[in-house]
Amino acid sequence: MNQRFALPDVGEGLTEAEIVSWKVKPGDTVAVNDVLVEIETAKSLVELPSPWAGTIAELLAAEGDTVEVGADIVVVRDGSSVPAEPAPEPGPAAENGSGATLVGYGTKESAPRRRRGTPAPAPAASAPAVPAEAHVLAKPPVRKLARDLGVDLAAATPTGPGGTVSRADVLALVPAPPAEPERRFVDHERERHVPIRGVRKATAAAMVESAFSAPHVTVFTTVDATRTMKLVQRLKTDPEYAGIRVSPLLLVAKALLVAAKRNPDINATWDEANQVIVVKNYVNLGIAVATPRGLLVPNVKDADDMSLKELAVHLGELAATAREGKAKPRDLAEGTITITNVGTFGIDTGTPILNPGEAAILAVGKISQRPWVHKGRIKPRYLAQLSLSFDHRMLDGESGSRALADIAAVLEDPARALTWS
Repeated sequence: MNQRFALPDVGEGLTEAEIVSWKVKPGDTVAVNDVLVEIETAKSLVELPSPWAGTIAELLAAEGDTVEVGADIVVVRDGSSVPAEPAPEPGPAAENGSGATLVGYGTKESAPRRRRGTPAPAPAASAPAVPAEAHVLAKPPVRKLARDLGVDLAAATPTGPGGTVSRADVLALVPAPPAEPERRFVDHERERHVPIRGVRKATAAAMVESAFSAPHVTVFTTVDATRTMKLVQRLKTDPEYAGIRVSPLLLVAKALLVAAKRNPDINATWDEANQVIVVKNYVNLGIAVATPRGLLVPNVKDADDMSLKELAVHLGELAATAREGKAKPRDLAEGTITITNVGTFGIDTGTPILNPGEAAILAVGKISQRPWVHKGRIKPRYLAQLSLSFDHRMLDGESGSRALADIAAVLEDPARALTWS
C-alpha cells in the first residue's frame, strides 16, 4: 500500500514552503519519525518527519520547488502507520485536513477528519439537497483551488488516490491562457536573476506593509560612548563573563531596555481591529541579524527581566542560531521593539523601517574615535550616531525624542542603568 505525504501546515499561518533539501531518495527505507525533507517557510527552516515506516517510492517535488500546503510531496510504499486516529463523526469537519499525520511534530490539532479515500457518509433522508460537488472527494486545498478558479468539481475526472480529485484534475478544466509576449533576451553573464521567495519575499512584504501603514518619524542624536567602550573592555576581562561574547551591542540593548521602562509607549502595538494602543509590560527585544537567507529578526523573550550577563548569553545564542539557519518560528514571533546595528557594516546612521506592529526601532551606527569637545577641550572620544524611528500614531515628537535621549544618556554614563532601573 502506498501512503502519500502532504506538505503540512507547520503552525505559522503560511500557505506555501520551498523544498530546501531531501534527506531521502527513492528506494531508501525509513522508520517512523525519520526526517524526510527540510523545507523553508517565510519564517524558518523546518525538518519534516515521516509518519510511516516503509520504502520511499517517489519524490513528488524537486529541491527548489515552492509547494502549497496540502500538496503531496512524497510517496511511502508498504508503510506501517502510526496508531490511527479515532473515526470521525459524519459531517463537514470530516473533510478537514491534508490526509497526513505528523509524528512528534508541533502542529495545532485539526478537526476530526475522514480517512483518505473513504466515501463521505450519505445524508439523512430528511437532509436538504446539496450541490453535486459536495459529494466529490477532494482535499480542502483542492476545493479552494476549484473555487478560486471557478471550476465545477463535479465536472472533474478524479485521478487521485481513492477516487479523489487532484490539483491536476482541477487545472485540466482551466482554459489555456493566451500566449505570453516574447520575453526579451537575457544575458546571464551580465545579469543575475534572484528568485523572490522565502525570507526575502516575507521581508519585502513586511517592509511594504509597514512603510505604507505606519507613519514613520525618525530622530537622531550623536552620543559620546567612551565610558560604554571602557565598560565593554572591563567586562571582557571579568571572570564572570568568561566565554561570553561581550560587545557594545549588549550595552546598547541594556540602554534601550532602561529607556523602555521610563518611556513605555515605545514598547507598544497598534491594534487596528479594536482601535486601541496595546502598551506591553514586558519587552521581547528583537535584534536584526544578517544571514545567508536574508534579514531575520529573532527576539529575546522577557529581556527586561534579565541581568546583564543573562542578556549577553541570550543575545549571543539567538544571533548564532539565526545565522546557522536554525531559528525557530517562536524565536521570530511576538517581538515588541527592535535594534538594528548598521555600525557592523561601517555605516554611521540610517532611517530604519519599523517591524510591522511595533512602535519603535533603534538603529546604531559605527562607534569610532573622533574629535569631540569634552570638559571644554577637544579630545578624541568614541562617538556613535543613534536614530530612532517610531510610529507617529503611537508616539509624538516629544515622547520619541525623550526615549532616544534616555538611550543616549545611558550610553554616555552606563551607571544610569543602575540608578534608573
